[in-house]
Order: sequence, then structure tokens, then C-alpha cells
Amino acid sequence: MRAPDFWKSRGLPALLLSPLGMLYGLSVAWKAATARPYTCAVPVICVGNLTAGGSGKTPIAVAVAAMLQLRGAGDVFFLTRGYGGSAEGPLLVNRQPLAMVGDEALMLARIAPTVMSKNRAAGAMFAIKQGASVIVMDDGHQNFTLAKTLSLVVVDNLGNGLMIPAGPLRESVAQGLARADAVIAMQDNLALGGFSGPVLRARLVPDGARFSGEKVFAFAGIGRPEKFVTSLIEAGAIVTGTQFFPDHHPYSTAEIARLRTLAGDAALVTTEKDFVRLNTEQRQGIAVLPVAAIFDQPALLDSLLATV
Repeated sequence: MRAPDFWKSRGLPALLLSPLGMLYGLSVAWKAATARPYTCAVPVICVGNLTAGGSGKTPIAVAVAAMLQLRGAGDVFFLTRGYGGSAEGPLLVNRQPLAMVGDEALMLARIAPTVMSKNRAAGAMFAIKQGASVIVMDDGHQNFTLAKTLSLVVVDNLGNGLMIPAGPLRESVAQGLARADAVIAMQDNLALGGFSGPVLRARLVPDGARFSGEKVFAFAGIGRPEKFVTSLIEAGAIVTGTQFFPDHHPYSTAEIARLRTLAGDAALVTTEKDFVRLNTEQRQGIAVLPVAAIFDQPALLDSLLATV
């Protein structure tokens, strides 16, 4: 979803909606208190967050899986609910249509075996039957159907600090971090609600060297597309125009044709998450800005993973 502008400040719309936000936070607290999560036979590492929209948790999940593979952890599987997909699952993601499994599942499946399931407990059981030795759960900090062995919470921009629908938070910072084993901070000077556990600093580093000095037209349908454009500019690209769409937007042939017209002689560039939503024909001539999560202290992450 695209974040409403009033999520950036505590103006009148946010203040009027704040009582509903308090109720939303209480509902999450009630689910956490009354849940009876399923504990599966292999470690489950959850990479979650506190907000709606992009915080970088999917690249972090990819980095965690890569480190597990380097540690020789066996068969690492991703588990995702398949946001935007129509299938209930559980199923092993393998070239299914975007409308069936969603973009995040398709992107993760290019890296490691990925199970898509609306029911996370059922998804974990299915992943084990498929041979999973360890499960990396992309999102799910506010899902209480499956017990987590290690909960890593990615914290980025917290907006106005209010809860949905008044702000971007899914629950209060203190409430959410009380269930965290470690925080992965994507910015400096974040208010972490008194959290006293390990805090890992990470950055999303784009590989945009190929675009230096090139004219590009940027389009994206992600939670915070402005960060994507900033990355292109910092890489030295000459951004001639931009077009933003809702998060997880499925592109039509007509929309891609219009983007080609708008771009003119500039190269069309999009994100990895958007690229998997394009069919083979639509991808022709469209470049991708790859992004990787880099940890300032990878040894600290390695030590946390060693505990599971």
C-alpha cells in the first residue's frame, strides 16, 4: 500500500483516527495474549516489522537466508503469506501466476525454496515435508499461529508514531519490541521504546553503477518508491521522470506501453519486486536496480543465528 501523507505528521486526520489506532493495537495485544502457536520441528526465524509498507524486511530475509546457507544450516526455506495472491496454500512456489502467489513469493523463490501459505502453521508443516531444515519467515511478527525460534524486527521510518489507521504502526513500538529477540535498525536515532536487546545496524545498498550518467525513467509500485528514486540519483543516474503505482500493483500491457511513451529516449528502470510482476513480453528493455541488505556488524547476526 502507499502510505497516506498524514501518516508523516500528527495533523488533524491522524489525531481524529488515533482512537481507532489504539483499538487496533489492543487487538494485536489480545491476539498475542490468547494465541496458542504451533511449534514445529525445525527452527523458525521470523523477519518482521512494526509498520505497514516497506521497511526492507524482504532484503533482510534474503540476507539472513544467505548467512544460514554459509553456516551450512541445511535446506533453508522461505515461508510467506503471499500478499496479493489468491491461493490459500500451502504450496511450493514455482512459476505460478502473479495473481495466485503474489510478488514477494515469486521474488523469494528465485533465491531459495519458498512456501506460500495464508496459514503459517500449515505452511511450516508443509515446508518440513518438502525437506526444510530451517524456515525463514518473511513478515509475520504480528502473526501468532506459528512459534518463532528467533524474532528479528526490522525498524525503519516510524512515521508519526501512531497506529493504523492513524499512522503506519501495526502495534506500539514498546509492545512489538517486547516480543523481539533483536532489532535490525535501518536508520540511526530510532526511538526503540526502551528495547534493551541486541540492535543490529543494516543498510539497503543498491547496485546502480550501470546507470551512472544514463537517462532513466523510474517506475515502481512499492511501499516507499521515493527511496528507489533517491538510490538512482545517488548512483549518478539522470532521472527524467517517475511514475508510482500502489504497492504490489499488477501491471497491464497498456500501462507498460504508456510508460515506454513517457520514457521516450530514457531507459525504463524499476525495482526487483516490480520486475517479477511483469510478464516476459513486458520485461523487454526494462532494467532493474538490484538492492542488497548489508549489515555493519555481520558477526553479530551470525552469533544470533548460531543460537538456533
